[in-house]
Amino acid sequence: MTIKEVARLAGVSPAAVSRYLNGGSISPEKRERVRKAIEETGYRPNPMAQTMRTGRINQVGVIVPRLYSDSVSQITAGASCSLFEQGYMTLLGCTEHDPDTELRYMQVMQESQVAGIILMGAEMTPKMKEMIRSSRVPVVITGQNFEEFPCVYHDDFHAVRELTKLLINKGRRRIVMIGATEKDIAAGLNRRRGAEQALLDAGLNASAMPYEVSSFEAKGGKEAMERLLQKCPDLDGVVCATDTMAMGAISALREAGREIPRDVSIVGVGDSWMDNISVPGLTTARLFFRQCGEEAAGLLLELLGREENSERPRQIRLHYQIVERGSV
Repeated sequence: MTIKEVARLAGVSPAAVSRYLNGGSISPEKRERVRKAIEETGYRPNPMAQTMRTGRINQVGVIVPRLYSDSVSQITAGASCSLFEQGYMTLLGCTEHDPDTELRYMQVMQESQVAGIILMGAEMTPKMKEMIRSSRVPVVITGQNFEEFPCVYHDDFHAVRELTKLLINKGRRRIVMIGATEKDIAAGLNRRRGAEQALLDAGLNASAMPYEVSSFEAKGGKEAMERLLQKCPDLDGVVCATDTMAMGAISALREAGREIPRDVSIVGVGDSWMDNISVPGLTTARLFFRQCGEEAAGLLLELLGREENSERPRQIRLHYQIVERGSV
């Protein structure tokens, strides 16, 4: 069975079948006819022939900052499942938050003839910006909003603003924050600005909010909480940039003899699996990570289907949902 035979059976051109197989643009009516023809014949494209014809393999590179993360695993799963449905395999690279490793993966994946790249949560250095601009394959960024490039990102500012407002409405006034490095625009800068805006809206002194930077691990959240307890021993509200940081902070609060939520209310961001089993459950902003991966895959397939990528890059902002549990 060849692609020409599938095209004859579907009553379309071989080019239309090729576009279908590669996630390109094809009318819904033709798409359905091709799908039925492939289903009836059991046709599968020859990977070697596709590589020789297009100069690329049906693989998409996915570059992630770390593997031991609920959000990263959900985004990766969403992207890889969506890509697999369209005949693409996923090639994974983990940078451990190292910018040089990130650049190296970008280079190696292009040299390996991947069809496209999904880059997760990048710090937009001048070198990275130039690497994306000069990329021979489409690149989609997740978790950050860089207007120059195709992105899928979360509404970090408003999510943390609403969480902080929730603490204020519960009567908390001595609010502190455990945040990420502000080189990470989304998790660091935008989430901090969201908390500060909620304080300003309530007539509180946002510039005086005690703030400590943490790594993305629970250990970092615990250490940051210990520093904040020394700086502000009468604190009564804690905003954490991630749920994992919040879990570390809860451990430090308990060791300091603080009861949650009687003495201190605490919130996080993400809505990971551990939020439901912690005692009390963690109030958080649910971010739709799997959808983020699915949207990124769809955006990349859309770019692959264009003959030219001269249109303005699309940015997709995802919604969030406040999930209130016992920690407030």
